[in-house]
Amino acid sequence: MEHNLEGRRIAFLATDGVEQVELTEPWKAVEEAGANPVLVSIKPGDIQGFEHTDPGSTFHVDALVADVSADEFDGLVVPGGVHNPDQLRQDDDAVAFVKAFADAGKPIGAICHGPWLLVEAGLAEGHELTSYPSLHTDIENAGGTWVDREVVVDDGIVTSRTPEDLPAFCGKLLEEFDEGIHEELVQATGG
Repeated sequence: MEHNLEGRRIAFLATDGVEQVELTEPWKAVEEAGANPVLVSIKPGDIQGFEHTDPGSTFHVDALVADVSADEFDGLVVPGGVHNPDQLRQDDDAVAFVKAFADAGKPIGAICHGPWLLVEAGLAEGHELTSYPSLHTDIENAGGTWVDREVVVDDGIVTSRTPEDLPAFCGKLLEEFDEGIHEELVQATGG
């Protein structure tokens, strides 16, 4: 299915330790759909990507999370890697940023260990999510239902388990971003 996200801005929230392919593949997917991806982080400069446990490429940060608002974006992607979301969930601005997307009804995608940030932002409760299997207990303890599927969509939140799930994750992300834009247009035109 063709998605047109022309002119839309999608925030990618990441820091050092991000699983590189979980940043680059969704980034490429939203770019190819016409959107403008923006790398938002808790630190300026560059962040270090990883290919599992090996250092990969660095990525230049476009904006600090403390300096931007969910109002500036049409959707959010939280890539995984163990260290990336573990650092982000300890940053009050990053947690508030994620929560603001949910409060505004804007689509959110989180893959691998990324759902840790959803848990920290209070978004697991009452939702069905998937993640890297080690987050199972964290999600359940936060009131969510954890399932072992390649991709889960619940109330605008898209989650996936591992890099192997990226094709399904990227496809559902684009669908949710597209749907979010459609709903925004309907509300703006009053019908």
